[in-house]
Amino acid sequence: MRTKQFFKTRLLSFAALCTMALAVVSCASEDVAQNGKDTDKDKNFTEFVGGRPETRTSMDYNDGAFYWEAGDKIYVQDDNNVWQVSNNAPNGKVASFKFKVPGKFTDKASYKVYYPGKNGTDNNVTIQPTQNQTEPNSTAHFGVSGDCGTADAARVNKFHFTLNHQAAILVFQPYNSNTELNDCYLTKVEVTSNDNITGTYTLNPSTGELTGTGTGKEITLNTTGSGAYAHGLPVKTKTANVETNGAYMLIQPGTHALKVRYWVKDVLTNVEAVMTKDLSSFTYDKNTFYDMALNMNLKDYKTTYCQWDAKAAFWAGHEWNAANLADRWQPVATTNPYLHASELVNPPATSPRAANQHSPVPGIRYDAVNLCKDCPNVNELAWYAEKGDPRFDADILWTSMGHLRKGGLWLKKKTKMANDNSTTIADIESKAPDNTDWRVGLTHHSLTLSITNWISPSPSAINDYLFLPALGMGSEMPLSIFSISSDGFFWSSSAYPSGDNNAYALCFYLDGVNLNLEVKYDFGRRNNIGNVWKFE
Repeated sequence: MRTKQFFKTRLLSFAALCTMALAVVSCASEDVAQNGKDTDKDKNFTEFVGGRPETRTSMDYNDGAFYWEAGDKIYVQDDNNVWQVSNNAPNGKVASFKFKVPGKFTDKASYKVYYPGKNGTDNNVTIQPTQNQTEPNSTAHFGVSGDCGTADAARVNKFHFTLNHQAAILVFQPYNSNTELNDCYLTKVEVTSNDNITGTYTLNPSTGELTGTGTGKEITLNTTGSGAYAHGLPVKTKTANVETNGAYMLIQPGTHALKVRYWVKDVLTNVEAVMTKDLSSFTYDKNTFYDMALNMNLKDYKTTYCQWDAKAAFWAGHEWNAANLADRWQPVATTNPYLHASELVNPPATSPRAANQHSPVPGIRYDAVNLCKDCPNVNELAWYAEKGDPRFDADILWTSMGHLRKGGLWLKKKTKMANDNSTTIADIESKAPDNTDWRVGLTHHSLTLSITNWISPSPSAINDYLFLPALGMGSEMPLSIFSISSDGFFWSSSAYPSGDNNAYALCFYLDGVNLNLEVKYDFGRRNNIGNVWKFE
């Protein structure tokens, strides 16, 4: 039994799942679907009735019920050992079906029935390297993907059989436990094995099992369809939910070490990610399905966009998740202009959304007292930028405002910087790296660096760093929120001590192919929308 959170085995065979349903459909039942006029009296055909729930070729995950699908056919060798294929097939999804098989079937009390899938013939089966599922929790693709089985059909007036399925089935259910997501879809799943899991096989007439070694080690399951599923299967729940995005893949039974890769895309933010899980060697039995519930477990970041040291967030009362849909003015993606811009720009000084407009005495320190009071001061920002080993990670995944994001900046923590530079945290807070206090005086302090390190910290060093998500920035001119997933704008607790309308902030942004990091004073308090962040 697997103990890893993302992988649970459901050690229930299809037949076992349907035990309770057997009483509903007996061997002698005549309540079976038939195409067109009933031809029970046609002496040229022998009826083989696949009517038990576990006989069918598509599956209901919750109760194990199976169904025949449109186009399904069976193969049987007649008394002359000639392969015969049923001359009829269901028109659609049905609970049971009378197959009409040509040939002579009088010599024996039972015959071996073969179901080789929709792409097979006789007892030849192909588990496909490319499989397609167009809606959640649907197994209609089983027949074309490689589902197969055998049965012994015994004569009870007619020949009745119960199919024994031979493929193993993986059930993928990605979710994100930290927050619900919107506009996020599973587009495909790729499984790679250390040995063959796909290829062409024969159904053994004695055991019914697949015979052959296979020819391929990789299977891709595409999960895009049409309409509501044109982008793929929704990834929006905080727990595994097969009804929302259950995706099924057929593989060759056996002992395999698997690598599973999930392609997930947020169609609003245009962020696409590949999430990989390596599974150690495990035995996947025939006629059994295995839950692979992937917890994406992405860090969710709350946002407080505001003008410098305002008493309330810029979209206070109109946040992205406001109870009333009409009140959701806050953009959740890069947008220009943002909603209700004319009502939001230049809030009056009395508005709680307005910037702290206190004018400090020239040269005298003035610290934030409202939303920005716990942000790092400008000295700390200078240390983070100059001594913090800034690293931009373009691939790191996270969530914010109900959507999938990527990208952000790693910086050394103050403790690490103090140790590396033989100083103290108190000194970092009181003086910038140039040994002056940027919170006082009239000097226009600024720092601009080009980030050249695009590699995230090693696992052994990661605890020495903090992470700033690329939450973008906003402006009243030109009334936009921009560059989410590439840029970041974080207020300090320090107003520029010159008596003007500026405050210090740390900003990282893409400039062509370069990524620049700035600590500047000339971010207007009243026309820039930055983020409140404690850093540590």
